[in-house]
Amino acid sequence: MNIENEQEPVIQIAHLKKSYGDHQVLNDINLDVYPGQVIGYIGPNGAGKSTTVKILTGLISEFEGDIQILGHNLREDPLKIKKQIGYVPEAAEMYEVLTPMEFLDFIGKLYDLEESKIARRAERLLSFFGLQEEKDNRMETFSKGMRQKVLLISGLLHNPQIIFMDEPLAGLDANAVIMVKEIIKRLAEQGKTIFYSSHMMDIVEKVSNRILLINNGTIVADGPFEKLKENDSESLERFFAQLTGNQQDDDFSEAFMDTFKD
Repeated sequence: MNIENEQEPVIQIAHLKKSYGDHQVLNDINLDVYPGQVIGYIGPNGAGKSTTVKILTGLISEFEGDIQILGHNLREDPLKIKKQIGYVPEAAEMYEVLTPMEFLDFIGKLYDLEESKIARRAERLLSFFGLQEEKDNRMETFSKGMRQKVLLISGLLHNPQIIFMDEPLAGLDANAVIMVKEIIKRLAEQGKTIFYSSHMMDIVEKVSNRILLINNGTIVADGPFEKLKENDSESLERFFAQLTGNQQDDDFSEAFMDTFKD
C-alpha cells in the first residue's frame, strides 16, 4: 500500500533552516510525513536531530521556512498543534515533589481533559508500566527509569495524533524497552504517527518503517531500511557510518587494542 497516494501528510516541512549565529544547524529540510508512519530520525551528534524535534514541538519558535502540522501552520496556530501532539524527551523537569498521579493530573488538565478521564487513564497506564504501587509516592525518590516511564505516560495521556520521541528509552530496563517497542507498533496500527529520534540504531531499525538520516543539517537518506541497505549495508549502524563518513574498517579494533601494547 502506498500511504503517500492515499492520505494527506500530517507533517509538511518546506525549506526549514535554523542557525545560531554563523552556525547553520538545519539547512533546507523538506519533508512530508504521513499517518501511521514510524519515522526513525538518526544522525551523528550535532547533526540537527534535537533541533528539528524542538522546532516541530514548538519549543523553538524562531526558524526559517514553513511547517504545517495536522493542517495548521506552526507559526500561526502553535497551541492548536500542541493539543494534538505528544512529546517524550530524554529528560525533563518533572516537579519531583509531586506524585505520578498529581503530575499526570496536571498534564491532563493542560490538555483540557476531564478529571475523571485523567484519573482513569493515569491509573491504567501507571499499572501497565509497573508503577501502580508508586502512584502516590513523590517522584523525588524515583530512579531515572521510573521517571522516564512517567514521562512516557505524560506524552501519551491525551491520546495524541503525533508523538515526538527524543531518546525516549533512556534509563529504561529491558522489559520496559520491549513494551515501548510494542506500544509504538500498536499506535502506528491505529494511524498514529511516531517521530522517533535516537542514537540507538538497533531499536530504530526494529521499530521504524521509514528512516531519515540527517548529517550536517541536511537529510542524506530517506526510506525504509530494506531499501536503504541495497548498497550492501548489513546493519543500520554500518549504513549510518557509510553516509556520515565515519566508517570504521576491520583494522579499527586491532588498532585500538594496539594502544595498550607496551
